[in-house]
Amino acid sequence: MSDVVDAPPRVRRFGVPIVVALAVAVVIATGMLLYFRAKHAVNHVALASSPKGVTVVPAVATSYRPSRQYVATVESWVEADVGPQLVAAYIDTVLVRPGATVRRGQVLATLDCRESAASHQAMAMQAQAIEARQRALADEARRVRSLLDGGFIAPNDVEQKHAGSESELAELLSTHAKLAGTLLVVDDCVLRAPFDGEIARRSADPGSFVRPGAMIVTVLDRSTVRVTADVPEVDFGVVAPKTPVKIHVSSVDEDLTGAITRRAPKASLSTRTVHVEIDLPNHGRDLPVGTTADLSIDVGEPKPATRIPGIAATVENDKATVYVVENGHAKKVVFPIQGEVAGTLYLDTSLAAGTLVVTEGRSLLADGDPVTAKVEAP
Repeated sequence: MSDVVDAPPRVRRFGVPIVVALAVAVVIATGMLLYFRAKHAVNHVALASSPKGVTVVPAVATSYRPSRQYVATVESWVEADVGPQLVAAYIDTVLVRPGATVRRGQVLATLDCRESAASHQAMAMQAQAIEARQRALADEARRVRSLLDGGFIAPNDVEQKHAGSESELAELLSTHAKLAGTLLVVDDCVLRAPFDGEIARRSADPGSFVRPGAMIVTVLDRSTVRVTADVPEVDFGVVAPKTPVKIHVSSVDEDLTGAITRRAPKASLSTRTVHVEIDLPNHGRDLPVGTTADLSIDVGEPKPATRIPGIAATVENDKATVYVVENGHAKKVVFPIQGEVAGTLYLDTSLAAGTLVVTEGRSLLADGDPVTAKVEAP
């Protein structure tokens, strides 16, 4: 009997071919789906002929009055730098600081002028000595002249005595003149306020050495301020005296009104500008000086105009090129400009009010392009 054992019969597996077939079918279906989707997304219309999206605003009817804008400076009515003019010395005291209110004649600072004071005193003593000698010579000359009638003295001696007296008198007058000069030097050692006002700057402290012409403190009077500006020579007629002016003071963010007070009769030879000033009362001292002010002067009479945003136009000289929307198409039009204020253009009324003007998307437009417009408030 044989010991060989028969192998079990093979079982046929049908699952693998089915899975492969399904995978292939899925891939083919996915490919066909992507193909039809891509084909469906293809734009068969030329981009140039499709409407372009733009933003538009309606033009607004208004009026425009030309104006001139100038940058000005708020200045004090008077201002003085106080310091020694004749003497060089060390500062002894400075009695005021910026912001202090002072009266005319009030002492602001003193200098150490002991040497000048001693020189003045010596000159005064010298003047007294000369005056005493001159008085004695004059008395002697009178006594000698009385002896001339009796023949007790020669006329020449009388003339000599009189000449000596006159010489001493001349020397006395010269000494008095020098004494007045030394008195000015002594007075220069006490610095006083030249007018009622306020201290704007303090440039030196006690112990500093100052020379003639140096500034220790600055005094200014701003009870009235001057708004000054230099305007182009072509605007000479615009800034005539008594012309109303609108003033914006930047430092206090305040709007004021005034009128041209004075106008220089001559333009600057270097800048070709004309200097103008406007006086403003400042009794409360609310306006600081040395600050900036913006001036606005209206010129002529208001005229009808059409207003559009500045971004809606390309400006060249006195013409503005804009795109308007008519019947779903962009139209390129040029209009005369009447003026421009703060990013707003004022055009000729040939641009009718209510016309839709393109503000955004205009850089991609050509004349006659179809557009889809989104209207925004003007």
